[in-house]
Amino acid sequence: MSGAANTPWHAALHDCQQNGTPHVLATQVTAQGSTPREPGARMIVTSDHVFDTLGGGTFEWQTIQAARRYLEQDKAGFHLEAFALGGRSGQCCGGFVNVLLEVFPGTQTHLAVFGAGHIGRHVIELTDPLDWQRYWCDSRPDTLPLTPESPRLSLLPLENVGQRVNALPSGCHALVMTHSHDEDYALIEALIERDDIASIGLIGSESKWASFTGRLQRAGYSPASIERVRSPIGAFNGAKLNHKSPYAIALTAVTELLWLIDTSPDSATRGLESAPLRAFFNDHQPVQVT
Repeated sequence: MSGAANTPWHAALHDCQQNGTPHVLATQVTAQGSTPREPGARMIVTSDHVFDTLGGGTFEWQTIQAARRYLEQDKAGFHLEAFALGGRSGQCCGGFVNVLLEVFPGTQTHLAVFGAGHIGRHVIELTDPLDWQRYWCDSRPDTLPLTPESPRLSLLPLENVGQRVNALPSGCHALVMTHSHDEDYALIEALIERDDIASIGLIGSESKWASFTGRLQRAGYSPASIERVRSPIGAFNGAKLNHKSPYAIALTAVTELLWLIDTSPDSATRGLESAPLRAFFNDHQPVQVT
């Protein structure tokens, strides 16, 4: 994003959310005494840009530093910062300000879809509303769209299987569904060579997977490596899908991925801790939440 100084916070927030960019929404929620801005003032902080302003000066610089520290530490969620402008921030206005920092870690899920056939296209369409960064690959010229329709979609030629797989980010999920069984097999070999690939799904019948399993065993791959591959994709607890339309297969494949990816901890307490929050609302005093 360019022109950060002149970009309003709401436009920057939209861009960051659309692009999956890690960012912090900083909102001034209180003002006591003389302060640079009023409650409701906002700005967006990323690792290398600041959009809009809370008034400038040391107080704003300290807010930016706190926001970037939370980004570096991957501390997603809500954090409350207190500033005594005459004390912590050394500003002559002498007021008190509380700032709520909402930390968005950006895109956490990466998905590589190998194959731009009917099912691959449906997978891309179905995942478009999700905040996933996707890599769509195919070896056939002119099969992929000319331009991506989403900022979180990369269109990549599949000229060299090894190089393309090695370029995937750590923790990436992969779906293999090309037009060629030989290409599928080469991709499976390259993917199981990487221990940091989060999951590997292969489209096909049970007989196709039995053939691949035999080839992988003869090539010397361990049972543990081979078992990392899910095939057929979209099968829940061994159940077979009778509806074999491309859309139905894509739908079950994406549903299966959602179950694999959804690892959010089940916690009774979310957001700000209750004790400092009570102090914030009941006592109306600046509080420091760390």
